[in-house]
Amino acid sequence: MLILLALAAMTVLLVLPLAVIFTQALSHGWDAVLNALAEPDARAAIRLTLIVAVITVPLNAACGTAAACCLARFQFPGRSLLTTLIELPFSVSPVISGLVWVLLFGANGWFGSYLDRHDVRIIFALPGLVLATMFVTFPFVPRALIPLMREQGAVEEEAALTLGATGWQTFRRVTLPNIRWALMYGVLLCNARAMGEFGAVAVVSGHVRGQTLTMPLYVEALFNDYDWVGAFTVAALLSLLALVTLALKLLLEWRMGRGRSVLA
Repeated sequence: MLILLALAAMTVLLVLPLAVIFTQALSHGWDAVLNALAEPDARAAIRLTLIVAVITVPLNAACGTAAACCLARFQFPGRSLLTTLIELPFSVSPVISGLVWVLLFGANGWFGSYLDRHDVRIIFALPGLVLATMFVTFPFVPRALIPLMREQGAVEEEAALTLGATGWQTFRRVTLPNIRWALMYGVLLCNARAMGEFGAVAVVSGHVRGQTLTMPLYVEALFNDYDWVGAFTVAALLSLLALVTLALKLLLEWRMGRGRSVLA
């Protein structure tokens, strides 16, 4: 009965909404879907979403890996505070995180007048979208790496350093191969959240069509304009990306589990 209840809940909460999205997107045929995706605003939203993800994910991967190495390998004052700060984006509303960037870099913000004098735009432009997305997606890579690195320990890295390897050589030849699957797992989750983020980017975007609307914001704009086919078409594309991410996530989980069983 518990299994049946779980399956029923998953069907109602997950499968049924996905079925509705794809059904509504295809309600007027494939021509309507292709026409909706061929709209200049739709192409601009897709392109902007990919650009934000391409910038955000590598930066968070590098910073998240550095933070994970710091927390898993060293003891220092303020270590618990740093761990708490990494978890902060999960406890703060994305809307609030977007508002913080507006208060800092907006026209009436702390640095707004300075940015205006130097003709630098952050809010209502690509840099603001990247900053908001980075804040929201930062914890995924450290959360994937820290438990694994603590479990593995530092014996191999200390042995490499003893044998004369430099810090970079130790990271590249010892640390990185040991954490590569967990790193890919964290990067995958970070990318999925970056492409689907709504709240934080909605605050800093300005909702300028063709310029600052990502795919989630474009879906909302089409829905408000009663363009049901267009809204559900872009939503279906986002859903497809989510399903691909889920498949890759399951593959990485299987690969990580297999690697741990081999080591055991």
